[in-house]
Amino acid sequence: MDWLNDSIMVKRGVAGASTGATHHLTEDTQGEFHYTIGPYSDPVLTIAPGDRVIVDTRDAFDGAIQTEADLPSAKLTLPFVNPQNGPIMVDGAEIGDAIAVHIESMDPRGDDPHGACVMIPEFGALTGTSLTATLNDPLPETVRVVRVDSESVYWSERVTLPYRPHIGTLSTSPQIDSVNSLTPDAHGGNMDLPDMGPGSITYLPVRSPGARLFIGDAHACQGDGELCGTAVEYQSTTTIKVDLIKGWTLDWPRLENEEVLMCIGSARPLEDATRIAYRSLILWMEAEFGYDRWDAYMMLSQCGRVRLGNFVDPNYTVGAAISKSYL
Repeated sequence: MDWLNDSIMVKRGVAGASTGATHHLTEDTQGEFHYTIGPYSDPVLTIAPGDRVIVDTRDAFDGAIQTEADLPSAKLTLPFVNPQNGPIMVDGAEIGDAIAVHIESMDPRGDDPHGACVMIPEFGALTGTSLTATLNDPLPETVRVVRVDSESVYWSERVTLPYRPHIGTLSTSPQIDSVNSLTPDAHGGNMDLPDMGPGSITYLPVRSPGARLFIGDAHACQGDGELCGTAVEYQSTTTIKVDLIKGWTLDWPRLENEEVLMCIGSARPLEDATRIAYRSLILWMEAEFGYDRWDAYMMLSQCGRVRLGNFVDPNYTVGAAISKSYL
């Protein structure tokens, strides 16, 4: 894609436009998948800036949901869901740097590719949860298993949805904490942002030597908010290219695609996630694009875009974006 030559990754990355070695992180190579993101797990792979990694991800249920008779209460043990590949170490990545993760492609994996969407008791946006405690009974457990291919998600006899894949969880390690893989925060994590698919570049802060990149939780499609708590969760073969940007210190993750630059915030309540995202975007426009802070603030009131990642996880995620045409 021509726009990549003008991307932050190419202009500021150590590797620039060059591509290095290709690695394949298979399930066998990965071995133990991780349910926490932090600085204490053993690395599975070390790459150089500019290297490409083909990652075989498991679905968010770790393969436990195969049929519509597989109820989550019987098959899942929370919080042992959302298994992550990694950590992948990036040569030369030091605290205060950033890494760029370009998602090149995402393909369904397996002889009979399928995905599952489930309703889990006390999990989702329109039910009582452990954090939004009510006396109402949980919503009914429901499982939908659907066929997936590289063009469509076959939801029902009535509805066929477009295949619009993205990575639900993408993260570097926090400096000292080990965070469960369901929780998004300033390190990235389970952001469930539909923009984070093929053709996007995610910029993540380096807070631990080597960056320690984690990736997983592929979605074949998802609406804004991930309303019932799960997308069409599937196992994928996801190809990424990773670069390193020295001395670019980020407070929160950022995203770039052909059309927009975006800042990502995660918090509760949802308003605070939105505030984080918009504040980060305004400060970025001021620091690197020559905008007066208050001009940027007022202008985004006219042309800012908001994308809702999820409002079902322990933290909610919002992306605030501006068209590149204004920059």
